[in-house]
Amino acid sequence: GMMTGLVMVSLALISTSAACTFESASFNLTGIVCRMTKPAALVLNQQTAQVIQAAFRHATYPDISGEKSMAFLGKVAYGLTNIQINDLSIENSDVDFKEKGSIDIAIQNVTASFRGTLSYGYTGAWFVKLTHSIDFEIDSSIDLHINTKLMCAKGRVVADTSDCYLTFYKLTLHLQGDKQPGWLKQLFTDFISFTLKFVLKSQVCKEINYLAQMLSDFIQDRAANFLQDGPIGVDISLASFPVIKANYMESHHKGLLLYKNYSVIFNDSMFAPSLLSESRMLYFWFSDHVLNSLALAAFLDERLVLMITGEELREMFEMEDTEAYQGIVQEIFQGTSYEDSLAKVWSLTPPQITLQPEGTIVKSSVAVELSISSQGAEPTVVLYFEKEVTVTIQTSYVEKKLVLHLADSVIEPKAFKCALYRAGDDRSLKHFLQKIISVAGIPEVISRIEPALTSLMNSKGLNLFEIKNPEIITKAGYLIIQLDFDFPHHLLVDFLKKTL
Repeated sequence: GMMTGLVMVSLALISTSAACTFESASFNLTGIVCRMTKPAALVLNQQTAQVIQAAFRHATYPDISGEKSMAFLGKVAYGLTNIQINDLSIENSDVDFKEKGSIDIAIQNVTASFRGTLSYGYTGAWFVKLTHSIDFEIDSSIDLHINTKLMCAKGRVVADTSDCYLTFYKLTLHLQGDKQPGWLKQLFTDFISFTLKFVLKSQVCKEINYLAQMLSDFIQDRAANFLQDGPIGVDISLASFPVIKANYMESHHKGLLLYKNYSVIFNDSMFAPSLLSESRMLYFWFSDHVLNSLALAAFLDERLVLMITGEELREMFEMEDTEAYQGIVQEIFQGTSYEDSLAKVWSLTPPQITLQPEGTIVKSSVAVELSISSQGAEPTVVLYFEKEVTVTIQTSYVEKKLVLHLADSVIEPKAFKCALYRAGDDRSLKHFLQKIISVAGIPEVISRIEPALTSLMNSKGLNLFEIKNPEIITKAGYLIIQLDFDFPHHLLVDFLKKTL
């Protein structure tokens, strides 16, 4: 469930050079796969305009100077300074996946106007004098074509957008006041259509490449951060080269546990491209190795401990048909009130997670200790027992909350110690405890885990995304999350504001 936020990994792919060497093209090191289909690329492409506008605005346009010989006038020297973009709009943008391994982005009809200052003058034999200075404005219409190649560097997806073309089909110069001699405008228009095109192309394309890398890094950092909490993390570096097909692109990540110096290695991943379809925008595939190693880390980090207060115990005990067990309850609490009691529940071994079509099966050895403190004395342990608990959980994500549905549970007794002087036999007590655990105990643990995981995911920003109809599907040995989404426009705007 908490993996849903890997949405972020995939968002990097559309936006984003060194080569990576992989030992083989097989998927056997793959723990996590992200597939983004053409419809998702089209949704993200609606945001392209923002990135292109930022590139034009953020690019710096250098001063241009030179001189030109004119018949009758001798040499004319000129300088263009303080070139800035004034206005920009984008009419249309399209994206296409190419089987040869690239993403083509075509942006039609970018209208941009630039302003700046033109200085010019006549050069004598010994000196140059720029005596005249006028403001100018240039209107341009441009098509932009970016052929993005996905590559990898340092185990990450990078996008090389250096294959970038600007085609100008209009470039009009307005000189302020327009009272200047005709030859000046003629000279300048001819000259600018060559020089300015060259300057614009190099600066804008450089800026787009820079932004693509920034966006890619930002999103992959967010993805790594999503799968991290305190000292526990997941290695999402690439396990093989990103794949681009006509209808989708896909990245394969290692998914290995990062926790202190523990290393959990597996090399029998079950991933095959045929396991995922192409009908939804976004797919994440997780091997059960990934979930098991996260469960191991949670156990090692001593997170699988739960304290249940007396008031919560009262609610749990009263849920059950306690009439029949009234005597046992009184014996357990020995006449003290619930307020003086505390139960501690913890995992004795790392939980084992198995993914099956009926759900996520979690098997774990659990200990429960009930202690009571009367009149300020040290608490005494009145009850200690161990159980092997196996639960089958079905997971969904509804209205930005993780929902865990208990489909089945099996409880097997292991050890049992009771410090009470008992009038009755232990069988009725064990039977009572078994009922309390199945009816109240397991639902209580699940009801604690749901909000904890939801708030962990929200702390990583998952709730900022408009996720549509997410499905979490378990199969033998792996889990698939599939969804559609709307890209939250404000996230991109925030990113561009922060980085530029």
